This record gives sequence, C-alpha cells and structure tokens, in this order.
Amino acid sequence: MKKILLSLFIFAVCVGMLCAQSAEINPDSVVSSKHKATIKGVSFDYTAITGMMPVWNLDGKPVAAINFTYYEREGVSDRSMRPLVISFNGGPGAASLWMQLGYTGPVRVKIDDEGYPVMPYGTENNPFSILDVADIVYINPVNTGFSRMLDKNGDRSYFFGVNEDIAYLSGWIRTFITRYNRWDSPKFVIGESYGTTRASGLALALQSRENIYLNGVVLVSATDLGLRRDGPVREALLLPYMAATAWYHKKLPADLQQKDLLEILPEVERFTIEEYIPALAWGGSLSEPKRMEIARLVSRYSGIAQEAIINYNLTISTNFFWKELLRKEGYTVGRLDSRYRGKDVAEGGDRPDYNAEMTTWNQAFTPAIYHYLANDLKYHTDLQYYVSGPVRPWNNDGNNTGNDLMKAVAQNPWLQVMLQSGYFDGACDFFSGQYNFWQMDKGGKFQDRFTFKGYRSGHMIYMRREDLQQANEDLRTFIRNAMPAPGAAAKY
Repeated sequence: MKKILLSLFIFAVCVGMLCAQSAEINPDSVVSSKHKATIKGVSFDYTAITGMMPVWNLDGKPVAAINFTYYEREGVSDRSMRPLVISFNGGPGAASLWMQLGYTGPVRVKIDDEGYPVMPYGTENNPFSILDVADIVYINPVNTGFSRMLDKNGDRSYFFGVNEDIAYLSGWIRTFITRYNRWDSPKFVIGESYGTTRASGLALALQSRENIYLNGVVLVSATDLGLRRDGPVREALLLPYMAATAWYHKKLPADLQQKDLLEILPEVERFTIEEYIPALAWGGSLSEPKRMEIARLVSRYSGIAQEAIINYNLTISTNFFWKELLRKEGYTVGRLDSRYRGKDVAEGGDRPDYNAEMTTWNQAFTPAIYHYLANDLKYHTDLQYYVSGPVRPWNNDGNNTGNDLMKAVAQNPWLQVMLQSGYFDGACDFFSGQYNFWQMDKGGKFQDRFTFKGYRSGHMIYMRREDLQQANEDLRTFIRNAMPAPGAAAKY
C-alpha cells in the first residue's frame, strides 16, 4: 500500500511539474519592487516594474507577450516635464540586457574599467545612469528576453521583419504610454545596433500612426538604416575605423602613432572622401602610379602591408583586417570592439575563428540578468532568457528607416537626433554612421538637429568606464537640449 501511495505521489509531482512547464504564458502580468539609487552623488528612491504586456492583433486578441522593465523615479509630483526614455537593443534578436545592465539603467553588470568580466558575476549600482533625469522602459521585442509569441506555431511574419517589427512595437508603445499615464511627458527613443534601424522607423511610425511625437532619437552604433552604400563607398568608408584600430594596437607609422587619435582621424577621413572613394571608382582604369600611391596611403593608415592591399585590389575586407593586423604577434582583433584580442588555433587563414569581444561580454551579462531579475526585481519564470533569440528568417524588404527618420525630423520641429559611436567598432563603424546623416539630409537643411559623439570604445560604447560616464553625460545634455521651454510652440 505504501508503495502504491508513493508511486501515486511521485506521479502527481511529475504531472504537476509537466503542467507547470507547459503552462501558457500570462501575457499581462507584472511585479513591482522598490529600490534606492545613488547617481552623481545624489540618492533617491525609484520603482521597478517588470513583467509582460500583450501585443494584440487587429481582432483585439493577444498574440504575443512583451517582456519589459520600467524604472520610475519616486518623488516626482508632475511628470509632464519628466522625460520618458524608451530603450532597446538590436540584432535583430538581441535582448535589451545590454542597454539595461550596461549603459543607462540604475544598476550595472560587474566588469572592470575596460569591460572585461570579473567574478563573482552580478550587478552593482550604476553611478552614471540617466534615471536621475528621465524614467526608462527597456523593451524586449518578441523572441528576445522572456518575450514570446503566445502560439509558437502562429504567424511569425507578423513580427519578424523591418516594417513588421516597427508596426507591432509602435502599437505596444502606445499601450504602455496609456497604461502608465505618460502621454504628456517628453519622449525619447534610444536604440543600439539594429535597434537604430528600429528607432529610426519608429520615429515616423509613432508620429504618423499613433500621434506620438518624439523629442529625441538616439542612435547607438548605427546600422546603414536602409541607405545605399554600394561599391567603392562601402569599401572605403571603413578605413577611418581601421586607422583607429591600428592606432590603438600601435601598428601605425611612428609619425602617426605619436599623435592622439583625434588628431589622426580628420586626415584619414579627408583622404577617404576626397581620394580613396574616387580611386576605387576608377577601378581597372586607374593608372599604375596612382594605384601604387593609393595602396601606400591605405597601408599607412590601416597598418596592413602595402603588398596585401595591392593583392586585394586596394580594398581590405574586415575579416581579413581582423585576422591580419596582429597576425605576427599571434592575435586576432575583435569585430564589435577591436580593442579586444583573440587567439586562433592556427595563425593561417583570412578570418578569425570567433569574435573575441562577444565571448568576453557573454560571460558577464548572461549570469547577471538572470540573477538580477530573480533576486532584485523578484521576477520568477522558468522561461529561458533569450540573450540572442530565434527571429530568423527576418524580412528586410522595404527598409526605408533612414529616410523615415528624416521625414519625422522634417515634420516635427522639436525632434533632435544624436549618433553615439565607438571608434573601434568594426560592425557599425563610426564614419559610416556619420555618412548616414549626410545622405539623409542631402540639402543640409537640418544638420543643426543632428549631433555626433565618438568614444574610445567599440560597439558597446559603455563597456569602458570612462566612456560610460561620458556617454551618459552626453545623453543628459541631449535630453536637456531637446526639451522645449514651457509654453514654446512647435513651429518653424
């Protein structure tokens, strides 16, 4: 009898576990917790709200659960002039933990001053967070973080594409603003990497579909935003990034190496626009003396041997650059942050075996987000937190996000745009980001509303502590400058 009862008990426990594991996600549930922050030497209380909020289809039925975390400073009696910052990462498929625990949030992952992981893993107070001047919501789009489609066999095309992503998130943001009573607050969107594509498209979508007019858009490590950079332009624009990386690793000629980075870059940028792009455009008709001269200068600025540049027809692929620059020393350099060095099994080949920086960053961020959400924010779930989630195939058709951002700027006299880029980012390089601004505003009518800030770091501009502090301070300045005076009219 005891054996039968024990068997029934074990069976009941197993069934309960299976039911718990297969239970449907509650798309509309949050937990709230109270915390204290110390930012720029001032302590204050804040509330953190994290959980799920639904995405509805056209029939008004929930089709997905969006995982978010919302930080709101306490003691603010009037939020009509309290900015709301809407933040996310990119990928597509990247969760928002990078911005939340790396950059602007009130807590930060434990890393050293240059961005390398330290043990024990976890989080600590972020003394540079912008929560002192703005409330922040971090959004995980579908299949990132804990966000999920409610029907795993449902229509994936509703979510996974440039314009699809923008469409459902613009509606979700409207719902969030309504629920948390932020319609009268100044609003800012900040996206990183592919998140800059999303942010640029949202600027117009929020404005035209939801009547939500932004005060500012911040692009951190911008993509091409759907702007054409074919042929010689695409090949040449990377040279200033390569020069910065070569300078960092002390691979430039002595006369350049002894200068500061910001003294070198204007010279390389001028050469890129005025000589390198035209030379590549001439292609095979370029005279041999001119070909040799261009190869010599590209070698001078990139740290790659002139012979290799000639062999590759005056252009250097990023993969070859990452493998070749420190090959003699036995190292590769990172893709997203070329300050980081890696070691391949074999020194031969034309590309590194892995991205040195990602293996470093994942060590610190993944354990930290699980621990932080469960222990600090008291949010418990058996779902896997998708640091990089399954969103493929991704529909890239109709990517006009750069031009959409320009339309939003033209239509909204208050809208300001800032680009923040790391000089050592080889994936979304800083000079191509600036090129975006020039091409979006070909007539130069709106350049006073575009701001560029560069940092001595890579794709994650906030991994280096000095840049974390400066980048957040630049955000404070940007937010302040994009805030109209009370009673000011939005007009030209």
